[in-house]
Amino acid sequence: MTSDSNFLKLCQEAFKAAYDATCELVGTDSANSFIHMGADGTPTTSIDQAAEDAIVEVLRADGRDMRILSEELGELVIGNSPEFSVVLDPLDGTYNASTGIPFYSVSIAFTSHDLSDLRFGYVSNLALKEEYYAEAGKGAYLNRKRIRPSSNSDLNKLCVSVYGYRQNVKRTLKISSNVRRVRLFGSVALELCYVASGRLDAFVDVRKALRVTDVAAGQLILEEAGGRVTDGRGKILRLPDNVTARVEMVASNGHVHKKILNLLSEG
Repeated sequence: MTSDSNFLKLCQEAFKAAYDATCELVGTDSANSFIHMGADGTPTTSIDQAAEDAIVEVLRADGRDMRILSEELGELVIGNSPEFSVVLDPLDGTYNASTGIPFYSVSIAFTSHDLSDLRFGYVSNLALKEEYYAEAGKGAYLNRKRIRPSSNSDLNKLCVSVYGYRQNVKRTLKISSNVRRVRLFGSVALELCYVASGRLDAFVDVRKALRVTDVAAGQLILEEAGGRVTDGRGKILRLPDNVTARVEMVASNGHVHKKILNLLSEG
């Protein structure tokens, strides 16, 4: 596959295109206008569509054959012999962007034909322009500085993002009542990066509502930083090769992973 520098440059071009296409929509009534049902089964809004159109145009202009899996359009094959797959969430955190909450991102992962073979991940906050990225085997970075997860191992001191308040309340209640802080920010890709950089100690989503586009890039970034990612039962997380399948996830700094899984099993 192509070197990380080429992928980083392509991601940065995609990010700029998405930013330019959405910046005037952020926080406006028109941002949340319904366009159609996306390939993933959720509504596509005007700001989602603007971001995706802009990024796909950049990917087309790159000139290489590729397969794209994106939240809104589903699957798109460019060329006859794709060199790699691109897992794209053009706007992770649509509600935040629509209402002007500054926590929403572009998420792009590059893989071989097997989506479990994550090669490069990129997540960048469209509001704050914080750029996370990682290449397999070469560590994870925030604005070109290497990052690592926290060293916290005490449940009573953890700051955790926990999704599951509507479904699986019992499973998540154990976590919420045993950690110090719970935070929900509304952009899974960025929250995984927050675990990678030590801003959060763990991320838990047991709704079984996560799509491959939500987590592919963030998973690689967190693992390259030194954290751990599994499904909600502690097994290897298998990324589905389509945008309709759903998964659950436990992601942590690694030091508290077993403790969190134990709490989930008690719920």
